[in-house]
Amino acid sequence: MRSGYVAVIGRANAGKSTLINVMVGEKVSIVSPKPQTTRDRILGVMNGEDYQVVFVDTPGIYKAKNALTDMMMRTTEESAKAVDLILYVLDGHEGVREEDFSLMRKYKELGLPMAVAYTKIDIMPKENIPLDMAKFADSGIDLDVFPVSARKGRNIKNLREFLISSMPEGGKVFEEEIVSDKSERFMIAEIMREKILLKYDKEIPHGVAVVVNIFRLGENDVYEINLDIVCEKPGHKAILIGKQGRAIKEVSSFARQDMEKFLGKKVFLTTYVKVKEDWRDKPGLMKEYGYEEFREL
Repeated sequence: MRSGYVAVIGRANAGKSTLINVMVGEKVSIVSPKPQTTRDRILGVMNGEDYQVVFVDTPGIYKAKNALTDMMMRTTEESAKAVDLILYVLDGHEGVREEDFSLMRKYKELGLPMAVAYTKIDIMPKENIPLDMAKFADSGIDLDVFPVSARKGRNIKNLREFLISSMPEGGKVFEEEIVSDKSERFMIAEIMREKILLKYDKEIPHGVAVVVNIFRLGENDVYEINLDIVCEKPGHKAILIGKQGRAIKEVSSFARQDMEKFLGKKVFLTTYVKVKEDWRDKPGLMKEYGYEEFREL
């Protein structure tokens, strides 16, 4: 039996969450084309008869601009130290940058086994792959590199087998039916935030928190969900609600459909938009909204 932890690390929007969802076979992390999608450390569990690999999905790496992003970067740094292997996810579509090599060297200094998932090969020119592999050779960084497409499932089997073989021998960390350490309540909030990230542009989604006030299954077998969407400025609130409430109704409808798919039951969803100015720089509010300091694995 092989069992262990894999920290999934890389620059923002490299495809970390999508890759983990495919590996686990369930939606354990939300996905959007915007940075700052993953804010907290999320565990996704890949189970098999003779293995269990626990993926640690970490926030994307970028320069901290407020207390929230500073906490996110500390979470990524500490997560990398507490695992059996580091999987660096590199956006092949964007190409290899010197920043990637600098980060790989930094994490390699931790002395842990490390590999690279070179993602999004389905949406990039195929001739770029050997050119980027040559850059790896020239960099002097000796790592196993797996060109993959999570969306198309290309080369996922080879990466999965490599990760399993790299895990130490030992018993399972979680019961087999568990695919994530996060609660349904947490995932409901994340689904709502995912839809906001997908619908609205630029800074507004980054300054949004979602707080679930009510999450209960009624006698009619319908989930009652009441949540607050917290933004930082009155102008953001107006944009989130939209003219005659059309924007918030649309995003809530999309979110409800995904919630019903996730929970396997009908959902009655109520949403409110509130303003808490500069909450991302206020530790008390960050904690209230579920963003706490790093906790050891």
